[in-house]
Amino acid sequence: MKQLGTLLFICFTAFILVACNSNNAVDSNESANNSNSEDNVNSEDGGKFEPTQSIEVVAPGGAGGGWDTTAREVVKTFGETGIIDSNMAVINKEGGGGAIAWAYIHKKDDSPYNLFVSSPPIMFVPLNGQSDYGHEDFTPLSNMIADYAAFAVNADSEYNDLNELFAAMKEDPESVTVIGASAPGSMDHIQFIRIAKAAGVDVKKVKYVSDQDGGALTSLLNGSVDVYSTGVAETVEQVRAGNIKVLGITAEERLEGDVLSDFPTAIEQGIDETFVNWRGFFGPPNMDQAAIEYYEEKFQELSDSEEFAEIRKKYGWNEMYLNHEEYTQFLDEEKEEIQTLLDEVGLGN
Repeated sequence: MKQLGTLLFICFTAFILVACNSNNAVDSNESANNSNSEDNVNSEDGGKFEPTQSIEVVAPGGAGGGWDTTAREVVKTFGETGIIDSNMAVINKEGGGGAIAWAYIHKKDDSPYNLFVSSPPIMFVPLNGQSDYGHEDFTPLSNMIADYAAFAVNADSEYNDLNELFAAMKEDPESVTVIGASAPGSMDHIQFIRIAKAAGVDVKKVKYVSDQDGGALTSLLNGSVDVYSTGVAETVEQVRAGNIKVLGITAEERLEGDVLSDFPTAIEQGIDETFVNWRGFFGPPNMDQAAIEYYEEKFQELSDSEEFAEIRKKYGWNEMYLNHEEYTQFLDEEKEEIQTLLDEVGLGN
């Protein structure tokens, strides 16, 4: 009997030890899972997101372009002001008018550490059937700036304002060649079409040439084409050097700054239309609400800062901050307008 009692005691003790170890293992697993799920959200701070990793910001084009410049200036100013004190790095992913970068970001589902800068091509490119992803496939965070288009001619051109140019195009559309650095149906093309349509030009007959290899300005200067559709910032140095003249820009009112203030708007020439090259930041699909709110707050603080006001002045950008909700609504409305223009010129998908 004594031996049997001893055996029972040993078995009972072993059972208790196994049960305890099992519970500890479950607790350990639950702790690990909770740690992973809370890596991005600080539950002790009311569910707010705080970065615990480096933040990657993708510029969907090459160095020196509008996306690259915007991304680098934003990241630099975040660091200098301490508005975001986590490490931020800009990487360039060129190709497909932005499509390569969008495909890359789309795979980072719900990550709060992978952002990208974008502008109207995120609508043009998918509407032209050149990308599977559009703005609705990502998480709009905040729009930051407004840039505008400029329509320039050679300094020796017979045209001195937009009305003279569009009068010639109404009489003989084939006599005027417009060049841009983007593909047909993309930004440089559509920004010109939008203003020309408002001026009464038959936009189906506009002769547009695409030069995506950096030769658009050269073609204008050597007389191969008549009009250069581009961004305002790309014209300043050439105007200063006396090589070209800007017939009009697509802003609502004249811009401030040396040279810029001399550029007349389409509106002041009696053409009631504008075109804004908005530029802002997005995250991957399915970003957590706490992360959205974090970036909204940080981007607005940056937009309101004196440091970023100087950046806008430097590049001739206008302030155009939109939060997540405002940005989403704005993008949906813009897409409808762009779809209409593309359909009119026979380039709708």
